[in-house]
Amino acid sequence: MAVQIHMTAAEFFELPESNLPCELIDGEVIQMPSPVPEHQDVVLSSAVVIKQKAKTLGGRVFIAPLDVHLDEANVLQPDVMWIAPESQCEVGEKRLSGPPDFIIEVLSPGSAWQDKRVKFRLYERFGVREYWIINPTERLIEVWQHVNHAFVLVNVYAQNEIFESPLLGTVEAQAIFGD
Repeated sequence: MAVQIHMTAAEFFELPESNLPCELIDGEVIQMPSPVPEHQDVVLSSAVVIKQKAKTLGGRVFIAPLDVHLDEANVLQPDVMWIAPESQCEVGEKRLSGPPDFIIEVLSPGSAWQDKRVKFRLYERFGVREYWIINPTERLIEVWQHVNHAFVLVNVYAQNEIFESPLLGTVEAQAIFGD
């Protein structure tokens, strides 16, 4: 169950540090319970895959919890983020400012609606170049690419597929699910 409180990004940044997922979405503070082990396993595997890609492509990879300041009403904590070398996203001392180039959200029962609807629209609006929604239960990866100010579905991939990410190149889904 999410706890919600209304505030600005400046007020949000004054909150005490927490390891629980806590985001500001449209001015509402949303705090969720800690993720389950399966979720974290997929987050870690995904981050390792993206970190390997970053060795060739450059840029930096981050995982939650890390604040991404989009505007005064929206501060999110995506599960995995890649900041390209030429990115508009600035890596600050305490947080990222602006949209990362690439984001992964791993679905949990309590976060699926947020990740597929609310965060999807925010990432689209702020120009995230590629967005993956990973469903660990169904072993599926939705790949979305930002084209002409909107997300376009590239495809949905199963755990045994090898696919082309618009930004990252060839990806083996098996490495993300670890089976």
